[in-house]
Amino acid sequence: MGWKRVAAGTFVIAVVILAAFSVLAQEPQPWQLGMQTPASPSKHKIEDLHNLLLVITTVITIFVLGLLIYTMIRFRASANPKPSRVTHHTWLEVAWTVVPVIILLIIAIPSFKMLYFMDRTVDADMTLKVVGHQWYWSYEYPDNGDLKFDSYMIPDADLKPGQKRLLEVDNRLVVPVGATIRLLIIGTDVIHSWLVPALGVQLYAMPGRVNETWVRVERPGVYYGQCNQICGTNHAYMPIAIEAIPKEAFTRWVDEAKKKFAQNPELPLAVAAALR
Repeated sequence: MGWKRVAAGTFVIAVVILAAFSVLAQEPQPWQLGMQTPASPSKHKIEDLHNLLLVITTVITIFVLGLLIYTMIRFRASANPKPSRVTHHTWLEVAWTVVPVIILLIIAIPSFKMLYFMDRTVDADMTLKVVGHQWYWSYEYPDNGDLKFDSYMIPDADLKPGQKRLLEVDNRLVVPVGATIRLLIIGTDVIHSWLVPALGVQLYAMPGRVNETWVRVERPGVYYGQCNQICGTNHAYMPIAIEAIPKEAFTRWVDEAKKKFAQNPELPLAVAAALR
């Protein structure tokens, strides 16, 4: 009875700690634990699966720890001067084979459902093309007059107050809130990876291959990411900054962006080299 109380108490403490970590993760904090606040349907499903796995892992860990402690106390040498010679137990062997299989099935079903959900782009409202280069990103809006521009990290010397070092860019990717966006991701030189944690998006940008995923941003804001595939010398200096705005504001932004990037569609090579 005492062991059951200890196990129950440990489980309650673990749940409280995990809840506290979830609160801390609402806004980025130094040394924080937990995920960023979800801002897309895919991220919600990722977090749900993560929480399920965390509960399963916690229960297994507590069970194994309790079993080890019980074994050390119950079967210590002083309490068992003549140890048991039993080497096989049919039902025990069946149990430790069947139970892990059941646990894996419990994990597999939501995992496969989540992967299929993230893979299928259904009824997309617009398409965006993401192109990875050494070491910057290019964005194209084929549904909006083939609008396209490059996005470079802002160097430390040019950062303004409030801008995030190593994450802020000169031209953010702007998207409308609530729109289902098909993402076509490709690389021009080596393999890159387009990762935005708050949106639950991570996909490789590979030369000669177009990879597809989708995203739907649920609320306005700025969401940051990074290339998380080691792609060369300046791998750490090709961030992603996505600004989600209401659909009406997005329409106005498209009109302004067409004028802006029509005047200067590509940065001069000297400026691009300086930004890198």
